[in-house]
Amino acid sequence: MSVAVLLLLLGLGFVEADGRCHFNRTQEYCVCYHLSQETIGSLIQCLAASVVEFRGGELERYVAFPISDLDPSTIEMLGSLAIRKIILGDLLVPEILLARVLRFFSYTKVEELVFESCIFEGRGNWEEMANQDLPILSLRFHNVTSAPLTGREKDFSHLSSWLGTLQELAVTASRVTSLPCGIGKMFGALRSLDVAQNSLGDESLVSAFCSGAFPQLQVLSLRHNHLRSYHRLCESVQPLHGLQHLDLSQNKLMADPSSSCQWPASLRIFNLSDTGLDEVLAPLPPGLEVLDVSCNHLHVVDISLRSLKKLFLSQNMLRAVPSIRNYPMLDTLHLDNNQMTELPWDEVKHLQDVSAAGNPFNCSCSGARGLQALAATGHLGQGWPQDYTCHSPPDYQGRLVEEVPVSVLRCNSAAVIAPICVALALLGLAGAVWLVRSRPGLLRPCCRV
Repeated sequence: MSVAVLLLLLGLGFVEADGRCHFNRTQEYCVCYHLSQETIGSLIQCLAASVVEFRGGELERYVAFPISDLDPSTIEMLGSLAIRKIILGDLLVPEILLARVLRFFSYTKVEELVFESCIFEGRGNWEEMANQDLPILSLRFHNVTSAPLTGREKDFSHLSSWLGTLQELAVTASRVTSLPCGIGKMFGALRSLDVAQNSLGDESLVSAFCSGAFPQLQVLSLRHNHLRSYHRLCESVQPLHGLQHLDLSQNKLMADPSSSCQWPASLRIFNLSDTGLDEVLAPLPPGLEVLDVSCNHLHVVDISLRSLKKLFLSQNMLRAVPSIRNYPMLDTLHLDNNQMTELPWDEVKHLQDVSAAGNPFNCSCSGARGLQALAATGHLGQGWPQDYTCHSPPDYQGRLVEEVPVSVLRCNSAAVIAPICVALALLGLAGAVWLVRSRPGLLRPCCRV
């Protein structure tokens, strides 16, 4: 196999510093660090891997590297390789070189391509990719630097044949400020879009999710961006009629109680954790199954969702458990680190997963007994028993709830003493009857003199 083919196939991992490849046969994972012309032979062992990772170096010196069409035998060899995923990290990538190389992936079975901590330099000529299909279904960028996407619609149009089949796209921690409408329309089959940890604002989402953009999108993560308006967010994602999972966590949202915006009815999983909310605003999608509003400032949760199965309320300011009757399908309830003093056993005993660690529990008989009974069923989540401590009464303050005695004699002495008293009374009556029957003379009337 020629050096050129190795260079093209294995992610351009051909750089200046000396290094070698290391193959983990058990995991079918091969990692190469700073390959040079002297150590490129170690690439051969990577051909048996399913995942190949390259770390470090620059590719600028290979911009003028001659790249010609592949002969039939080389194409056949590429199609026989087991490599399914290629990871490129810590690289300076000239876009003009990437544009010339990407088309050769059509001869492979690579399904996932990842760029981590890379810098994309310049602009490439993507005309050679026109009408070119690739087997890559998942494309991920993390902590990358490149030219802004605005004004690149023509470049992306040459990739539309491939982008129209892409199913997963992630561009995270890459300082993205906009997603042009025209580019979004090219992702006709995209199911999952992750743009977490970027600089997207409320205005940028209006164009990003314009009519016709991402028509098949089901999973969307906007976590940790610069989003502020709860109402504008709702309006922005309304065109995504097939959206099922929406993550808005770690955005400081300002809620408008008068807003009547309807979130997509298709939504099933909604993450609003750590968004600064002090109330859960209605309306919510009627078919919602998972709602995460943990790490907020909620004092009460007064909503009704008959289809809800999992509710996450940890790290709020709740003093009482929300009415479980409002969620007849609920099986998971997390209430860690709130201000609740008691967990009502009768309401939560049917749930499969309950978690309430870090609350200031009142270890009265009913409070301690309920938690201990719930733990005995195996449905109390992580944190039991070490994170369940008593806040009151004073005699048990600081003790583990598990250690609080809840015997009947301590917690309901009347229930023990009353039967004993009744038993003693009956025993006394039985003794009196026996005494009378055994000594009839005791009941004879006295004779007068």
